[in-house]
Amino acid sequence: MADVRLALTPFDPAAEMTAFAAAHGGAGGIVSFLGQVRVGEGVTALELRHYEPLTLPGMIALAASTEARWPLAGLLMIHRSGVLHPGEPIVLVAAAARHRRDAFAAADFAMDHLKSEAWFWKREQVGAVWRWIEPRDQDYADLARWT
Repeated sequence: MADVRLALTPFDPAAEMTAFAAAHGGAGGIVSFLGQVRVGEGVTALELRHYEPLTLPGMIALAASTEARWPLAGLLMIHRSGVLHPGEPIVLVAAAARHRRDAFAAADFAMDHLKSEAWFWKREQVGAVWRWIEPRDQDYADLARWT
């Protein structure tokens, strides 16, 4: 059963990974991806908005789809919503499996879907100006690999 969370406050990726690894000691491989707000480029804040009736249920459905494709021992998916600042974690996806390739593929699949099909609206602040961020063509190309 996947651990899927929509986080409205900061989370500690190291503590989350320590707990996840401890819970899945029998896995031969654990793969994780941590997305964070970039430092530099003038970005002072990143805001992620979500629509409550869709976001968490969509994340749970994505986790179920991921677990159906690969034989996983565990799956962790945490995604922030709200205003974040440079260096803060945005998303953590971890997959535990008997074999590393399954863990790599599952984490990659989940991230590609979160990046392109997620139920979040994202904007960044540079100076005093906010601008909306749309998925890039590369994000859609990454997603197309899985069809």
